[in-house]
Amino acid sequence: MKLEGIHHVSAITANADKNHDFFTRILGMRLVKKSVNQDSTSSYHLFYADAVGTPGTDMTYFDIPMAGRTYPGVSSISNTSLRVKSGEALRYWAQRFDEFGVPHAEISETFGRGTLVFQDFEGSRLMLTVDDGTGIPHGIPWTKAGIPEEFAIVGLGPVTLTVRKSGKTAEVLTEILGFEQIGSYSPKVEGMQDILVFSTGKGGPAGEIHLEERTDLPPERPGRGSVHHVAFRVKTYEDYSKWNDYLLSKGFMTSGEVDRYYFKALYFREPNGILFELSTDEPGFATDEPLETLGEKLALPPFLEPKRAQIEASLRPLEINR
Repeated sequence: MKLEGIHHVSAITANADKNHDFFTRILGMRLVKKSVNQDSTSSYHLFYADAVGTPGTDMTYFDIPMAGRTYPGVSSISNTSLRVKSGEALRYWAQRFDEFGVPHAEISETFGRGTLVFQDFEGSRLMLTVDDGTGIPHGIPWTKAGIPEEFAIVGLGPVTLTVRKSGKTAEVLTEILGFEQIGSYSPKVEGMQDILVFSTGKGGPAGEIHLEERTDLPPERPGRGSVHHVAFRVKTYEDYSKWNDYLLSKGFMTSGEVDRYYFKALYFREPNGILFELSTDEPGFATDEPLETLGEKLALPPFLEPKRAQIEASLRPLEINR
């Protein structure tokens, strides 16, 4: 029942058209699935990934037009990183962000790797991280957006959790989910504890959680640009079928097994209230669409297909539909 790394990260947008423009035109990622929030089908759910929708490469957004601003704080997923292959790629992206007016910091170093912190138009807290490819493999670059292949985004990197007290969250990562603490680095704010680094799977940036303790912040008030949950990869259906009973036996309340059609999911909250998901690698995003045309049409899983007319009528028009 060993987890294989990060599966996806899901966040909130109040403007799906601008969100799509940012992730596809500016970041050069591929829209691999345009679907709906299965728990609230009047809103879109957009999935951005590598060229083929490899597990561990997708950043997803729920479209909630009335979402207010985010007030950052604890009990939150405070940063999501995206992997690139080199320091040269970071320099390419810093110049590209300048050209497109994307707010960003200077190129720096985090846990021994080159990084570039930036934000989208809604304040999503994002970072590019150099991955030399020695851990969990890179995804397949999407090159049809005009980004040179050697500089393209090749998957998700470390995800940062910010909490009031790190002990219980660290215990869940290591004792329940099987992560290993592999190090730490200096805090971003003077007087705080070092940020702890945990790893799973074959390691490297795509298998890391960074745990930040902040005693000076209130709980986060989520809104547009905030992250809803992080999902971890479960390699086989056999392992997936064991996780729910295991978590229940350890005293966690879970969602029970949920079939999202493109993957099977299981949700629970760790002690600081952050939502974790365990997701299977299979069957993947090409299960109902040809690989060549992923994301071009509204995709609905079979259990929602009978309601397609009703669902389409409830969705607001998007520019990307045209």
